[in-house]
Amino acid sequence: MSEQTVIHPPANLAGRDVLTLLDFTSEEIQHLLKFSEQLKESQKQNGQTLLLPGKSLGMIFENASTRTRVSFEVGMTQLGGHSLFLSPRDLQIGRGEPIKDTANVLSRYLDAIMIRTNSHESVEELATYSDVPVINALTDLYHPCQALADLLTIKEQKSSLDGLKGAFVGDGNNVAHSLLIACAKTGMDAAIAVPKGYEPDEKVWKDIVQTAEENGTELQLTHSPEEAVKDADVIYTDVWASMGYEEEQSKREKAFEGFQINEKLCANAKEDYIFLHCLPAHRGEEVSAEIIDGTHSVIYDEAENRLHVQKAILASVIE
Repeated sequence: MSEQTVIHPPANLAGRDVLTLLDFTSEEIQHLLKFSEQLKESQKQNGQTLLLPGKSLGMIFENASTRTRVSFEVGMTQLGGHSLFLSPRDLQIGRGEPIKDTANVLSRYLDAIMIRTNSHESVEELATYSDVPVINALTDLYHPCQALADLLTIKEQKSSLDGLKGAFVGDGNNVAHSLLIACAKTGMDAAIAVPKGYEPDEKVWKDIVQTAEENGTELQLTHSPEEAVKDADVIYTDVWASMGYEEEQSKREKAFEGFQINEKLCANAKEDYIFLHCLPAHRGEEVSAEIIDGTHSVIYDEAENRLHVQKAILASVIE
């Protein structure tokens, strides 16, 4: 594929923030996936698709990162732009500067701001005062970039998303929230199995239920992993103690007993199911080595697709 044949990003996404997939229509998400596919094919053949020459992305990281940092940084390079890694130690925000001031100043230097932090409210505030697009690279409530990479991976493996069943087993966290939203927006049925007390955020769950109803997809919340993965096309899990909850590791290991993704559990899914994990993973805890390193696992394709969907996001929202 030549650079000239790459489809243009959806025009109505220019200047938009990417805080949660709830803010995007099903059609917009499908356009982003198609654009991601085009960019991926172009990159494999040509190496670079210079859609953002001279543009700059500021990357604010309040949490450690492997895939997010590398994929965004490499993505901007491949698009012909430049990225700046900004930790709290590098910014006055780490010494108490109001988010409003940081947002207004960075907007005059940068073409977009990517942030990975805990508080979703902080990201919303940053977006309120920023004059350039703000991209949520992970908060305590949402992980939209990961969910788009998940969708792209499922689409590559299954050809179509419509009518598939995705099952998430584990903590009702940010990854689960965004995956369920993504499924509901794209015609996938979804089930989530969590231990009692680890259900999705109540407000977010109401939004997910409403999204599923609007798009005619089935949604299930259960405390039975076996019930959730029954006839599933996709099985997904995440670590039991996400960033910020490490001190609860022992408590969570007890609470999540019986929620490991292993061969016995996966026998309830369809024979050609695929396994996804956002990584990093703890083999022997939330997933057995036989599954994550087995033939059904596509975790490295999934990780690679972070690069391609983020390029699609960047090229779509940066003006």
